[in-house]
Amino acid sequence: MTKPLKKAVLPVAGLGTRFLPATKALAKEMLPVVDRPLIQYAVDEARAAGIEQFCFVTGRGKTAIVEHFDVAYELERTLKERGKDKELAEMHAQAVEPGSISTVRQQVPMGLGHAIWCARTFIGDDPFAILLPDDLMQCEVSCTKQLADAYRETGGNVVAIEEVPMERVNKYGVLDIREDKGRLVSIKGLVEKPPIDKAPSNLTIIGRYVLMPEVVPFLAMMEKGAGGEVQLTDAMAKLIPTQPFHGLRYEGRRFDCGDKIGYLEAQIAFALARPDLADAVRKFLPRYV
Repeated sequence: MTKPLKKAVLPVAGLGTRFLPATKALAKEMLPVVDRPLIQYAVDEARAAGIEQFCFVTGRGKTAIVEHFDVAYELERTLKERGKDKELAEMHAQAVEPGSISTVRQQVPMGLGHAIWCARTFIGDDPFAILLPDDLMQCEVSCTKQLADAYRETGGNVVAIEEVPMERVNKYGVLDIREDKGRLVSIKGLVEKPPIDKAPSNLTIIGRYVLMPEVVPFLAMMEKGAGGEVQLTDAMAKLIPTQPFHGLRYEGRRFDCGDKIGYLEAQIAFALARPDLADAVRKFLPRYV
């Protein structure tokens, strides 16, 4: 019987060097897109999929991420006194249940696989989602919910995938396909950042996963892969012989907010999706083209 998917791990220990000097004192996950930080979008997406427990894998200088989800008594009192009921209601709507957020520290930058291993106690024996906040998703149905639905359908590991030009496959985890079923792709192998001429396909993994807890013992081996880091992709590949493993062609758009151009595009796309901002944005955009 398929266990319910209620847990999510969010690796947020990265230094955000591509956004210096903005990230010198500010966690990159707290960079806003319109009026919400990236971490808020990720948590809201997971909650829309029925996730109830969150583990932030943090590093030094990342306390603002946790504080963002805490109760701000003084701010709420001030909003109430000033009659800002709309803003107060929005804050309450975004609040998470007390006790639903845990944090662990990734003291050394040893890669995504190592970050997930740091959350091993939180994961326990349960299936769990992984959301990388740098990948900002714009979907009618939460991308994590699409993965959760696919997990319930297949009973195993599912990763969100998209096609990229072959000249860019060396930047991603790449699928070796067993069977292409359209929306779902059965996987027979995974390769992290392969040379372009050795990539098995141009279907690549993005920052959304649903994985079984059996991946943790493979991560615990601390085997170093591409870039000399503990790669999550390598550990996932070891699950394939014994568990169902699929890629999901999700419906929606991804914005790489770890990249300046992707971040700027996300600002425009999300502003245009807001009824209170769209007309004003369309009005000023022609000035810059």
